[in-house]
Amino acid sequence: MNNRSDLLNQFKEWNEFVLGIIDLDWKTPIAEGKWAIHDVVSHIMLWDKYFYDSTIEPIACDKAITLQLIDFDQFNNDAVTYGRTKTKDELIELTMKYRNLILDCISSLEEGKYSKKYVDGRFSFESYLKDFISHDRHHMMQIKELK
Repeated sequence: MNNRSDLLNQFKEWNEFVLGIIDLDWKTPIAEGKWAIHDVVSHIMLWDKYFYDSTIEPIACDKAITLQLIDFDQFNNDAVTYGRTKTKDELIELTMKYRNLILDCISSLEEGKYSKKYVDGRFSFESYLKDFISHDRHHMMQIKELK
């Protein structure tokens, strides 16, 4: 279950999930005092954009990786603020765009690039996919509990 194809299929579940919740009220908080669905989707989309722009696309195109340690809380707060400037449809479009760019990019990598460790051994595609599959599923479960 850890081969690239299986991981990519699991990573693709997020897009399918987002399309399946279009009819929900995205202003609904996932729990009292927590983000709304719109905020969660924005949060995941901006993480996708960040990793695509800073790491995934640069590796695929033999460019410099710009991945750096960032303040997660600040990034997440900025993601929510950014998302609130977008309509639900715009956010869905961006979500699909960045997740599909990542999926296409990782699927087309030659095995040597896929299996190599980057950023002093702190980044690999396999660990990235596993981490974000788990992250996606955490948020998917929160949203499913609203139904």
